[in-house]
Order: sequence, then C-alpha cells, then structure tokens
Amino acid sequence: MAKDLFLEIGCEEIPAGFVPKAMADMEALMKRELESARIEYGEIVTLGTPRRLVLAVKGVAGRQPDAELTAMGPAKSVAYDADGNPTKAAQGFARGQGIDVAKLKLVMTEKGEYLAAVKSEVGRDTAELLPEILPRLIGAIPFKKSMRWADFEVRFARPIHWIVALFDGVVVPFSFGNIDSGSVSRGHRFMANTTFPVRDLAHYLEECERHFVIPDPEKRKEIIRGEIERVAKQAKGNVLPDESLLEQVSFLVEYPSAVHGTFSPDFLVVPREVLITSMREHQRYFSLVDDEGKLLPGFITINNTLTEDPQVVVKGNERVLRARLSDARFFFDEDHKVRLENRVEALKSVVYQARLGTSYEKMERFRELGRGLAKRHNAAVTEQTARAATLCKADLVTGMVGEFPEVQGIMGREYALHDGEDAQVANAIAEHYLPTQAGGELPSSDIGAFVSLADKMDTICGCFSVGLIPTGSADPYALRRCALGIINIILDKGYREPISGFIEASLNLLSAKATRPLDEVQKDVLEFFRGRFVNLMADRYPSDVVDAVASVSFDDLVEAAAKIAALAEFRNRDDFGPLAVAFKRVCNIVKEGVDTPVSAELFQDPAEGGLYQSLQQSAGKVEGALSGADYLAALTEIATLKPAVDLFFDKVMVMAEDERVRTNRLALLTSIARLFGRLADFSRLSP
Repeated sequence: MAKDLFLEIGCEEIPAGFVPKAMADMEALMKRELESARIEYGEIVTLGTPRRLVLAVKGVAGRQPDAELTAMGPAKSVAYDADGNPTKAAQGFARGQGIDVAKLKLVMTEKGEYLAAVKSEVGRDTAELLPEILPRLIGAIPFKKSMRWADFEVRFARPIHWIVALFDGVVVPFSFGNIDSGSVSRGHRFMANTTFPVRDLAHYLEECERHFVIPDPEKRKEIIRGEIERVAKQAKGNVLPDESLLEQVSFLVEYPSAVHGTFSPDFLVVPREVLITSMREHQRYFSLVDDEGKLLPGFITINNTLTEDPQVVVKGNERVLRARLSDARFFFDEDHKVRLENRVEALKSVVYQARLGTSYEKMERFRELGRGLAKRHNAAVTEQTARAATLCKADLVTGMVGEFPEVQGIMGREYALHDGEDAQVANAIAEHYLPTQAGGELPSSDIGAFVSLADKMDTICGCFSVGLIPTGSADPYALRRCALGIINIILDKGYREPISGFIEASLNLLSAKATRPLDEVQKDVLEFFRGRFVNLMADRYPSDVVDAVASVSFDDLVEAAAKIAALAEFRNRDDFGPLAVAFKRVCNIVKEGVDTPVSAELFQDPAEGGLYQSLQQSAGKVEGALSGADYLAALTEIATLKPAVDLFFDKVMVMAEDERVRTNRLALLTSIARLFGRLADFSRLSP
C-alpha cells in the first residue's frame, strides 16, 4: 500500500541564494535514493524558506519488491584453470559475494563468458530503510558553503534545530548530529515562536500559516507581488519590474509584508542606475517609477514580520538608504572634477592580471583589435570605436565605481556625456560590457559591438596564452560567458568575421605576454569557440544537425548558423531518412576521397553515366545557391541526386577488380560527397 513521506529540516537562517538549489538537490537526491532502493514513489514536492527545507513524497511503496541481483566477476579464462578448477580469482570473487564458489554461474556477454554471482534478495519494509536513507540525504545536500557546529561531525548550511520525519504519519527515527527526528515543527521566529505537531503535508501547510510561515516559495512570491503593487498604488507610483529581485526577496522572508519609504528628491541628480543599484543590490528595495518610467524618490521594502508601527520600520530603512545615497552623491560630485580622458593614465597602475599586465595594456590591445573590426565592417566609425575603447575602462578608477562596482560602464557613459564626448562613443562605453548574462541584452550599435568583441576576445586569448584555461568546475575569468557573448554579438549583427582570423589577430597583439606557443593557443581557443557554438546551436536545433555542419566548418559563424537552420528544416522532409542513408553510404565508401578527375571513357554501366550527368546538372545550381546563401535551395537541389545514387549502387560494384575503373568510380562518388560536404557531413546525421 502506498504511503506518504514528509521531511522538514529546521535551522538557522540559510542564505537566500542557497535555498532554491537546495530544494532542487533534495528532490534529485531523494529520487536517487528511492530508485537505488527499488522503492516506487509518486509526486515529489519541495518547499523552502530561510529557516526550513521541506520535502514530501506521495505514493511511496510500503515495501521493496524481492529482487534477483547479478554481480559480474572475472572472465571465464581467468576464473578457471586448464583443468576447469576455480582459480584464486574465482574463489576471491565468491568470498566477496558471500556465496560458495560452486554456486557461481557463467554468463555470456558481448565480451565473452564471465563469472557471475546471482543472489535473491528479499525486499525490506520502506519504514525499515528510511532511517538509513534520510540522514544520508540530509548530509548529502550540497551547499556552496557549509559549516559544523559544536563538536559534531555533520555539516549543513547552518546549524539544524529540529527535524520532522514522518512516514504514513509515524515518526521515522534517526539522528543527525545532536538532533533527533520527531513530529514537531516551529512557527515564525518572532511572530509565533512556538512548536506545533505535524501529521502530513496538508496539515503542515495549514499549521504553518496559523503560525505565520508561508513554506511555498511560489505562494510567497505572489504575496510579495501583490503587496508591492498595493503599496505602489497607495504611493501613486508603479513598481519598477524586477523578477530577479522578487525571486531573491521571496527567499529572505517567511511571512512577507511591504512598506513604503521615501528619499530626498535632491538625490535624483545621481544617475538612475546608481540609485536603483543602491536600493536593489545593497538593501533589496524595489524602486518606484511614474507612468512615464521616470524614477520617483521612493522605495518599497519587504519585511519578515507584521509591524505594529510601520513608521518605525520606514524611518529605519530611510536612514540606512540616505547614508548610501549620500555616499553616491559625494562620489558623483567628486568624480566630475576630473575628466574621464584624464583618468586613462591611471589605468597604468591597475593590474588587470599579473601575467597579462595592466588595464592600460589590455586597453591598448583591444583598442587595436576593435579598430581592425571597424575597418572591416563599418569603416565610418573606426575613430569612434578607437575613442570608445580608449575611455571604456577609465571609470574603473573613479570613486563611484570603486564604491558601486555594479555600475561600471554606466558611469563611464555618464561621465563621458558630462565631458561632452560624442553620444555614440559614450553609449558604446556602457554597451561594451554587454551581454552580462546568458540571453542578456546585446550592444545596439556597431561601435559598442566592436569594443565588446575586442575586449572579450583579448580576455579569452590572453588567459589561454598564459595557461589560464577553464576546467569543468572552474572558470574564474568567465571565459565561457565571453565566448558566448562574442558568438551572440556576431550572429546578431551578421558580421562575416572568420573566427580563426579574429583569434589570430588577438594573439599577435599578445605575443609579448604569451607563455605558450601561439599556434597551440590558436588551436585551443578555436576548439573552445567550437564547443560554445555547438552547445548554443544544440539548444535550438537537433544536435546531430549541429554536429554535421560544425564538423565541416564553423569559422564563419553567420554562415554556419544559417546552414544549421537550413539543414534542420530540410531534415523535416518526409523522404529525409532514405536521403540520409544514401548520402551516408557515399561518405562511408569514399571516406577521405580520391583526387583523380572523373573520366567518362572509363564508365562501363549506364548508371555511371547517369549519375555523372545528374552531378554535372546539379553542381552549377548548387554553387549558385551557395553563393547566394540559399542553403535550403542547395540542399533541395542535392536531394535530386538520390535516384541516380540509388541506381548507381544497385547496378555498379564500386570496388571493381580493374584499378582504373575502381578509382574512377571512387572519384565520381568523391565529387558527390564533396558537393554536399560544402554544407555538412551527412555521415553524422541520424536518419
């Protein structure tokens, strides 16, 4: 009979960013534990607040099924000697499995006969297994940082104060550190700091709300959304949309309530991005705007309690914010005393990376790289690109960016405009950091795009040239994000910029800093880009289509992406399966191909001449479609070769005894393979 499992881990405040991941990890760990234990289960629910993590599993089987387990041992040739007697290897395997060597069996596998121990295992009650599973699960939840408390060996994000563990309403008995599991939870730390019994998930949710706790993050989020909209309406404003902040705040509170505060309108002379950043990043406040989107001198903050006198809370928050904004106003005024261009020299004393030099040296490299991009793609903005590159890092040495690093680039734009710089140059200073995240906003102008591309390529090539290469678990210089940024900008702008040439130009500027051979670095960086491009395209198109195109060439990203899109559409044809099989057969036979001209005089069967004629008729049309970047038309024309290819294979033996005839037939197939090889490697496609 199926039963329900309930687990709550109550602890001190967990950092907001830890909770969503912990919820997902708990679900994954529980699935793994139950499946490993052969216990059937139904829906899994996870909930979380700063002070509790909850996991509930519905429809858990009351008992494991009986099972026959097979453990594979050594190969027969190792397990028995020439006389058929068990060797030490067989005896040791039997001993390890806890059975007599005579009970071992031989099992046929793909690699031959192997010794196996087949044991019957009687299923155990789930209630008997859970005291082993649950403490193991709690200890396995991975946190970015965990801690020990007192002298206990266990670790968790924060010290645990209580554990509720129930299976079909009955306590699952176990200990974790100094905490014994039970059936009693606790209410809100300040508003209902009392205990209450738990029977199951439904009862738990009901009791939590009575004790001022909303365990469901989605429900808390909707409450917060409603609260901030209500308060904003009362304040005669609108909430500046910020889903990311809403997500963060929902994991900072257990029982949300909103209040409205204000700040002096005098602070509105500071750029709105700085004001929003001060409120958002440092205080987790929601900003208010008017109907036209103009920032208002007010904010909304979310409390974790219902307050008797909201004004006390408001005044405290206003006092804290006033101090932050006063700092911002001071730095803003002080920074204006020095022109942005006069700060560039100070970059010579800012170390970008110990082995790659200063920020000034980096700027000089990517300025040259950006100038080259501009000359190739929009020569009219070459000097503006160079000017933007010169100034784009200068705000790093301003007081404002030193205090508020999140506004780098934005302050560069503001100070450039204040100094009378060209508006396009100023905008490019802010845009050169884009995109800041996957799927993020891209530079709108060519100038911003050129500087962004150059800066990111210098970062990637610089790090690779001195051995700072990302690993599976570490990418401290965000090189993967840089590469994706470059790829997305190039695709968005449609720049026909060979990625290999771009890499080479960057590495030439880094030759004095490189500690690795440049040709080796070039190869590694190109492969790094290939991996990012393939992953990006595989999110949009079938992976075999992406692989088929990228394996031929991806140097021109715009062209490669267009070919992938065309092949993905072509793949939807009803006759694609037979087409793929026919073309893969061609590829498999010729492999590397032969570089011998096709001679019609050596044809011995009409099918050879028919295929050759079809090839000549299609080749010109395919070339025309390719030159016009109409890749779907090229594929459609290539598909017309299929009947002639099929007839050729039906009537002709490619590997003829006569060497000249055999080579001629291979040359004909090579010509066909190379024709559709202009688009993709069809041997990599799944029918």
